[in-house]
Amino acid sequence: MKDDTRARMTAEQRREQLLDVTKEIVGEDGFHGLSVEAVAKRAGISRPVVYGHFGDLQGLLEAMLEREGAGALRQLAGVLPDESAEDPPAALRSALRGYLEAVRADPVTWRLVLMPPEGAPPMLRDRINDGRDAVVAALSAYVAGGGGPGVPSPDPELTARLISAIADESARLLLTDSQRWSVERLTEHADWMLRQVSDTAPQ
Repeated sequence: MKDDTRARMTAEQRREQLLDVTKEIVGEDGFHGLSVEAVAKRAGISRPVVYGHFGDLQGLLEAMLEREGAGALRQLAGVLPDESAEDPPAALRSALRGYLEAVRADPVTWRLVLMPPEGAPPMLRDRINDGRDAVVAALSAYVAGGGGPGVPSPDPELTARLISAIADESARLLLTDSQRWSVERLTEHADWMLRQVSDTAPQ
């Protein structure tokens, strides 16, 4: 007997369901485990329904990556420090915590972004690079005014890239072993590092 809830789905709800299922399969089995048949079977529908929404497997994959990439960027935009912050180092530490909390809350999406599985399509790398460029640009503007260590950077772009690299490596450690590399441990160490820079910076 068919699931009445599934039968009553609107077109938009069905589309989101199929994207959710696609994300689940990629998270569990990688891109090699993804097929229209696998998505249809898990969603409890026929393959023509998937084709009707996305055209083909490539269209489905692109839609999922577009949605997850846009969501990741929105999360980052929500935690990036404000240039008007009164305590720049504290604002940067808060941003790191917010980033790591987002990663912990949605590990499948962030594994796609930070640890792409084997067989990842080129479009995923393109979206990751675009997102990283956007984050670096925002951080560059922030540290140029003294954000981070609390003094203006002599090379804002380089400083921003290094801060971004530290944040991303922290996120990868969290995804690898959240017990060993907890949000608290990672943010406390970042706090220590920022204080070392701040204490040794020219006055």
